[in-house]
Amino acid sequence: MAKATSGTVNPHSRTGVRIVVAGDQGTGKSSLIITAAAENFPVNVPPVLPPTRLPEDLYPDRVPITIIDTSSRAEDSDKVAEELQRADTVVLTYACDRPETLENLSIFWLPHLRKLEVKVPVIVVGCKLDLRDENQQVSLEQVMSPIMQQFREIETCIECSASRHIQVPEVFYYAQKAVLHPTAPLFDQESQTLKPRCVRALKRIFILCDHDRDGALSDAELNDFQVKCFNAPLQPSEIVGVKKVVQEKLSEGVNERGLTLTGFLFLHALFIEKGRLETTWTVLRKFGYNDDIKLADDLIPPIKRAPDQSVELTNEAIEFLRAIFDAFDSDGDGMLRPREIEELFSTAPESPWTGIPYEDAAEKNAFGGLSLEAFLSEWALMTLLNPTFSVENLIYIGYPGDPSSAIRVTRRRRMDRKKQHSDRNVLQCFVFGPRKAGKSALLNSFIGRPYSESYNPTTEDHYAVNVVDISMENKKYLVLREIPEDGVRKLLSNKESLASCDIAVFVHDRSDESSWRTSSELLVEIASHGEDTGFEVPCLIVAAKDDLDSFPMAIQESTRVFLLNFHLHCCVHN
Repeated sequence: MAKATSGTVNPHSRTGVRIVVAGDQGTGKSSLIITAAAENFPVNVPPVLPPTRLPEDLYPDRVPITIIDTSSRAEDSDKVAEELQRADTVVLTYACDRPETLENLSIFWLPHLRKLEVKVPVIVVGCKLDLRDENQQVSLEQVMSPIMQQFREIETCIECSASRHIQVPEVFYYAQKAVLHPTAPLFDQESQTLKPRCVRALKRIFILCDHDRDGALSDAELNDFQVKCFNAPLQPSEIVGVKKVVQEKLSEGVNERGLTLTGFLFLHALFIEKGRLETTWTVLRKFGYNDDIKLADDLIPPIKRAPDQSVELTNEAIEFLRAIFDAFDSDGDGMLRPREIEELFSTAPESPWTGIPYEDAAEKNAFGGLSLEAFLSEWALMTLLNPTFSVENLIYIGYPGDPSSAIRVTRRRRMDRKKQHSDRNVLQCFVFGPRKAGKSALLNSFIGRPYSESYNPTTEDHYAVNVVDISMENKKYLVLREIPEDGVRKLLSNKESLASCDIAVFVHDRSDESSWRTSSELLVEIASHGEDTGFEVPCLIVAAKDDLDSFPMAIQESTRVFLLNFHLHCCVHN
């Protein structure tokens, strides 16, 4: 299984790899580069070489390599730092006959890379192997193990001799490989296990290849997988061999139906342990994954819309999500519990609803479970706020259609208001008001959360989404977006900030005169901004804390006419 072909057309998005060589003076940097490029050891070596290009066909991936030599002079340190920050990978050299240059890697060079925030693979190269004292022979693993434990960015260590032509091409092969087939996204060196994101991607690939959905890859399915990824079929004896390797190490890796998910994951861990990272990367890239083990951008359809247009899921996507909900509701209780939601998203890089703004945005039961309406509400919110992310996650969980068929762009709000009709299914309400007015309590009540006496000030935008029954047959998803008082200025710094707003709500504490005054000032500010930018919005006043005594009626009466007139003015303009 997984015989990667060599000499094929470049399967990577990269058009080149930039390798920067650095290290102490006299460690053999320039000699190493010249010998790799010219295949001859130089007699006279200049202090610093110009950028050196290696032939495209030198290595199987056929990706051009540019090698950047660096100066060891103190006065050139800024220029060296700039080159290191532009590197795709860094080769750090030491001289095998000078132990102090090896020590200086962990004393200076590796900490220096971290200080510069150079987050690329590092190849440590011992040059001048032929000059090492024969009485001080120590294994490379013994020397490098403590350093690699401390600096996990080190991808590979290798020793070479430019003068004797020992392992010189291998240096830059490993450097290129570290960029094109990096270990870090796939494998945790410390625990010797596949990383979670890699496991989730491979699980999705396994499910896509398990055509009969029986939880195992049959011989025919294995062969189809092999052809898709490597353009070559497996011989029957090779399939038997693959399954035998798995079964000898992992009894649950193979069953009577074929290779299980556990066995499939085991095989990839085995490839990586044996240094065959290109095998797993080939599989991932064939199924559309990039170096971050997420779907490549070109697999997600571009979404063009005006500022006052929004994006919603189509009926086709909603029906798919209904079926997914039923499939993962394993106990049939009409709720998706947290473990069921985690399983649903187990083929995505991460659960998209962890953290702000989605985690606490929909109504949940006492066990943290989501009803079907709450589940679809979360999807409506995600599609409204980040339609590309929503489509991406639909693909991860198995949406079978063309991704562009999952979403639709609505008519412009300006046109909806002109025609006094909208066919949008998701409406967004901005909630404004001063501190302690009751904005958060309003949002919490909307999604069924109990009232809390404790006050926790809102410091960033907060969302709540739920289904609202307009009529017996007409349901809409309503998104409430709470905007902290301190966040209003930032919001209005963008002239299109109200374009996505369907209605603005202004909350005040009816028992507090200053709360009323601040809320009315916010209303004037928001309505004026809408008129100035051409994105006017209807405005609604909400008096919260109705259980408390209101402030003196005379003050309310003095402002009521102004507010009523102003509210009518806003409504006429919309």
